[in-house]
Amino acid sequence: MTYYVYILQAPDGYLYTGTTKNLEKRLERHNRGRGGRFTKGRRPLRLRYYEEYADLRLAMQREIQIKKFSKAKKQELIDNFKTR
Repeated sequence: MTYYVYILQAPDGYLYTGTTKNLEKRLERHNRGRGGRFTKGRRPLRLRYYEEYADLRLAMQREIQIKKFSKAKKQELIDNFKTR
């Protein structure tokens, strides 16, 4: 199974980081207001970055690491990300 660590961006510039098994469904849930509490009032959200992992534990560790990054460091990840 593949797990994803992702960063979403809200219209106000807010960056949200999470982990999921299905990027499309998770983005849809966030945009319906059924995702993270902090994203509920910040729609529409755009997928700006993701990483793939075969191990949930590693994905969750990376999520925690990214959440500790400054906004500038997160933006650097996004800016260097190449859409696959």
